[in-house]
Amino acid sequence: MRGFTVGGVSKGTVGIENFRGRFRLRLPASVAKGASRYFSTGLDSTIENRKKAQVLAWTIEEDIAKDNFDWTLNKYKPNNGSLFQAQEWVWNLEKLWEKYSEFMRSQLAETTFEKDYVRKFANHIKTLPTKDARQAIQIRDWLLANFSTETTKRVLTYISACCRWAVRSKLLPINPFEGLAAEIKGSKNNATTTIDPFSVKERDAIIAAFEAHKLHKHYVPFVKFLFYTGCRPGEAIALQWKHINIDCTEILFAESYDTKLNIRKTTKTGKSRRFPCNARLRQLLLEIKPSGFDPTAIVFPSPRGGLIDASKFTSQVWRGCKSGKKIYKGIVTQLVETGEVSRYRPPYNCRHSLITECLERGVPVTQLARWLGNSPEIIFKHYSGVLGENIVPEF
Repeated sequence: MRGFTVGGVSKGTVGIENFRGRFRLRLPASVAKGASRYFSTGLDSTIENRKKAQVLAWTIEEDIAKDNFDWTLNKYKPNNGSLFQAQEWVWNLEKLWEKYSEFMRSQLAETTFEKDYVRKFANHIKTLPTKDARQAIQIRDWLLANFSTETTKRVLTYISACCRWAVRSKLLPINPFEGLAAEIKGSKNNATTTIDPFSVKERDAIIAAFEAHKLHKHYVPFVKFLFYTGCRPGEAIALQWKHINIDCTEILFAESYDTKLNIRKTTKTGKSRRFPCNARLRQLLLEIKPSGFDPTAIVFPSPRGGLIDASKFTSQVWRGCKSGKKIYKGIVTQLVETGEVSRYRPPYNCRHSLITECLERGVPVTQLARWLGNSPEIIFKHYSGVLGENIVPEF
């Protein structure tokens, strides 16, 4: 048997198949996977052409064994010219990503397109040591050396999706990134480290610190609301008085605000949800509700009257940071230093705190999912430690 072997098993055999009256070659999984493993020779399935296809298959096997495989497939192109070839520029990941992003644009939410496709993953590709898609292994190794396994896995997944689209669009003959992401094992603790709620004692300490702060006490209602509703920060920022019924007993979460893109959008799930107000939440809303208010007025305005900037609130007020010569002492960071809060967590973790509190109080998972805009499966998956190992979900 031709083809190189590892431990006695052939790893580089190229198969020959009769497909719709013509011969096509099946590349070994070591160089291609899925649909990209197959390409037509353009040769009719005759006895004479079978010999030509076999010679071509042996040529590819030899190149694979010598690590000299031509990813463009130009070297193996039959004389009849039926085998498409990729131009050199097509292998450029930056250009491929631009075309793929435009293809995906109409299928994505505006925020997803701008954040993930125009910014995040495009920037990752720009920083790669090579933009040549044929250097997939080098790119994978570089990502692992410079980023976490989770980030590497995510970047490779998106790049592979891009190349898979390029194969279907006849831009590339194969997808060099096929299967690379699946081979990377993520951190075993990844799922548990993201769910890190504040304790009730820590929650109260944070609220008290905001109330005592001369400069930032304006944010007290906003911070309380995050803890009392478990809503996403963008949902609280976008909230208008028209979303709260007249006696402040129910809230409609229908929109979210993205600070970076400066746009108002639907909730993360794309669905509206109603949240019932208990006594403490209703009292909070009644205290800040203006008389003769405009229904479109923001419930939690910034100190200057506009929308709260989530990024600045987190960096300057909640966590603290240094901007030029100015130093912002974050309230939560200072509480960590004094020992009143065990460790730093971002504002989003107020959501984890409310979910944990409700589960500990025995609120059914299905009910909590409707209030918070999650699925029961997701809540049980991430908060099973709070529910207890022996509790069976009721969904």
